[in-house]
Amino acid sequence: MVSWRPVLLRSGALMATGLLLAGCSGSGGGKAAGAKGSTTGAGTRSSPTSSSGQSAAAANPSATPSPTAFAFDPDPARLPKTRAQAVRLARAVTAEPVKWGPGFVKRDPYETDPGHWPVLDANCVWQRDSLPPTVLASLTRHSELPAEDGKGPIRVSAVVTVHRTVTDAGWEMAETLEEALRCPDQQLRQGERITGLLSQGAAFGLMGNLTSEDTLSEGGQYYSDELGGPHYYYWTQSRLGQVTVAVAGRGAKGRTEAEVSTAMSQAITQMLTDVETELGAGE
Repeated sequence: MVSWRPVLLRSGALMATGLLLAGCSGSGGGKAAGAKGSTTGAGTRSSPTSSSGQSAAAANPSATPSPTAFAFDPDPARLPKTRAQAVRLARAVTAEPVKWGPGFVKRDPYETDPGHWPVLDANCVWQRDSLPPTVLASLTRHSELPAEDGKGPIRVSAVVTVHRTVTDAGWEMAETLEEALRCPDQQLRQGERITGLLSQGAAFGLMGNLTSEDTLSEGGQYYSDELGGPHYYYWTQSRLGQVTVAVAGRGAKGRTEAEVSTAMSQAITQMLTDVETELGAGE
């Protein structure tokens, strides 16, 4: 079993992390709590201290304390406990084309079987496999901004996975964080691959993460038999309670990193907001 390591796994930093997380932290997500802790074990930080040993808040009473934990308080009656409930939640939350921005359409195939989920095998090839007992449902939807005016398509994917427990969701985050270290080069599907992956994670309050209890980011170069390469590739995943949501974006000729990141930021922000709405989070 892998260890939980919400840190940069390889040297360097992901150039797009700030852009994507900044986009996510501006809207959506939940409320930041002060001293209130999270039942999920999300990261917390004590108040920074001055050289005299005083906390920053004590030294400056007028300063607003920084949030230390993400307040995610779903209605227990609305938490999915069966496969049917989990599938309904996943279908309600997983981003449709309109959630990515103007011009996005469904890609064929559009939606996966929620009774299976993606697994990175020993040869660093992504496969679809049956759900483990710890997962109730996992749904993926594929969309794209079609090629036009000499520019290639922007292809994106959204994934929502509903686990049986918060702990199970936390283990998925931990294991996912390890995958880029184990497989810096991966085959997405026949004729598509990504290389040079860098992966990092952040608990609430770190690296601009103000919208979820945990978040992961991964970036590298995308190659396609159809579209050539290298092109921009980015992926991010966040967790709220027993639910993880993820988005992936792949660029093409004539497309900028900002175009892909903006679409991803918009989609995952909406997905996090929808999870809270569906589960009755907040006041």
